[in-house]
Amino acid sequence: MRIDPAETQPAKTRPAIALKPAVARAPGEVEVIPGDPASGILLICDHATNAIPPELNSLGLPPAQLERHIAYDIGAAEMTRAMARALDAPAVLSNFSRLLIDPNRGLDDPTLVMRLSDGAIVPGNRHIDQAGITERVARYYEPYDAAIDTAIEAALAAGHPPAIVSLHSFTPFWKAAVRPWHIGVLWDGEGALSQLLIAALQREGDLVVGDNEPYRGGLPGDTIDRHATRRGLHETLIELRQDLIASDATARDWGERLAAILPGCLASLRAG
Repeated sequence: MRIDPAETQPAKTRPAIALKPAVARAPGEVEVIPGDPASGILLICDHATNAIPPELNSLGLPPAQLERHIAYDIGAAEMTRAMARALDAPAVLSNFSRLLIDPNRGLDDPTLVMRLSDGAIVPGNRHIDQAGITERVARYYEPYDAAIDTAIEAALAAGHPPAIVSLHSFTPFWKAAVRPWHIGVLWDGEGALSQLLIAALQREGDLVVGDNEPYRGGLPGDTIDRHATRRGLHETLIELRQDLIASDATARDWGERLAAILPGCLASLRAG
């Protein structure tokens, strides 16, 4: 479907940030961006890439399916990297497709390995057994989980308990319905940081902000639950509409825009 250009809100102009060349990684090799624990923030990106190891033959899917949202969160990785640079904050990004295994699910979640995703049958998952799932947990899920734990422990050891900020993206349409939000902020429980962030985004004046839209927060066993809620850390989950961050340039713009807003929310939270 065509996206109305009027729906795409440009990010505010900010000075360009020098970029480092991309580093080639094998699927499953976690991307860890170092940063200053004193930033008080740890960025995570659960669905950063659509990478699948060659021996799995793209799980039997044609290339066009791997470019869809079913395989990864379009634009989220570059947005995360831009935020990390602007904030000098550490970040952890997955490097495997969510079709292999979804790190934003608990191990007992029936959608941990998807056999059918938004109308697409995934042949490579169709007959996977528990042994196959266990292998993927060990190869992909657990190293990503461990990298997040390591980053949290480093921040705690430095005396700076980090707020966990999870970055995702969502499709402009779901089935036949237009999704009007430019950005959504998900939360569960008190959602203190999320509430401050929602208010700050609404003050920008040019955004339709989803409050627990287009999804609801609080999925038992998800990344936020495992790494923030169970530790008593502040957290929020941010969703950007994919047409707004479909290019590296627009994703970086949004990363920088969010990086300018988030510290004030954290300062207000900690002062209160």
